[in-house]
Amino acid sequence: MLHQFLAELRAARIPVTTREYLTLMEALHKGAAGPEMGTFYAVSRAALVKDERHLDRFDRVFAHVFRGVQTLTALFEAKEIPPEWLQALMQRHLTPEEMEALSALPFEELMETLKRRLEEQDERHEGGSKWIGTGGTSPFGHSGYNPAGVRIGGQGQHRRAAKVWEQRRYKDLDGDRELGTRNLKIALRRLRRFARDGAAEELDLGGTIDATARQGFLDVRMRPERRNAIKVLVLFDAGGSMDPYVKACEELFSAARSTFKNLEYFYFHNCPYEGLWRSNLRRRAETVPTFDVIHKYPRDWKLVMVGDAAMAPYEITHPGGSVEHWNEEAGGVWLHRLAEAFPSLAWLNPQPQAWWEHTHSIDIVRRIIGPQRMFPLTLPGVDAAMKELSR
Repeated sequence: MLHQFLAELRAARIPVTTREYLTLMEALHKGAAGPEMGTFYAVSRAALVKDERHLDRFDRVFAHVFRGVQTLTALFEAKEIPPEWLQALMQRHLTPEEMEALSALPFEELMETLKRRLEEQDERHEGGSKWIGTGGTSPFGHSGYNPAGVRIGGQGQHRRAAKVWEQRRYKDLDGDRELGTRNLKIALRRLRRFARDGAAEELDLGGTIDATARQGFLDVRMRPERRNAIKVLVLFDAGGSMDPYVKACEELFSAARSTFKNLEYFYFHNCPYEGLWRSNLRRRAETVPTFDVIHKYPRDWKLVMVGDAAMAPYEITHPGGSVEHWNEEAGGVWLHRLAEAFPSLAWLNPQPQAWWEHTHSIDIVRRIIGPQRMFPLTLPGVDAAMKELSR
């Protein structure tokens, strides 16, 4: 069974090597885990899983391989509960008096009783008080009622189970969600300009060889590490019509933070006005003047604006047009200033590109920043935006 466990883990793309498997064997040999599945689960997970992103896959493989197994003894390995036993065909309804009359078994006795039922039962059962099945008052199965039982298969009805067969214990930490972020990272890496600056911490092999040959003795040369010198300023539209696109913006933000070492970000709502902010929770108390942002970051910074640009047109064209405060100058004035301050600018719009021509505010924004500077927040769109910023 342990060999099958290893094979299933590898099939699930969990990188388990022979070294981890031997570590598990050594732990079992030295008594780190007894026959109870709980301790074996903890020890095997510690020995075989090296990355928390694989915890969820490990749980699923463990539940599949050791389904129906309570201990590592031959008795519990010998028999599994047939799926047809757990097919609910009826629902038994009990009166409150009948429910009150039922008593809950102590946990140890409950598990010992389940062990005996597995030995004795040889057919499907439904609606009873003893065998493993569905409906009824048996403490084993599902879709019935018992003050404390073991739910096996199916969905809980009364939420009274003392133990749940195959229950997954951990929040999903699988790395699959990262797939979107990984693809975005690849697209963002188009925007790069490498330079060597800072402390000389990296061995210059070519320089060392050349200097040694010229000097006639070992002359070690060091040089600064080669880094991506691109500097990026990102402005995110937050709240309102952007709420449906939070996941896409989170993935973009995560990818950008890991790709660009020189990254700064601020938030705005609908259209940039005289103030930006770092935290949406403290936006009223900790607003940064937009002029300060323009003056702080030089023209060689790349400006990326992320928003759907969907708003009432007067929010861009008129003073006082903001939906949240009285703005002395129109939003379009601030967009002009940002576009002039940062010649390398791209706007990423999460709305489908087919909708843009039907939204007047999007047309206004595109005319202000330049019609070729707005791109859809998709992988091809981000790729095209990075090409634009690389010019």
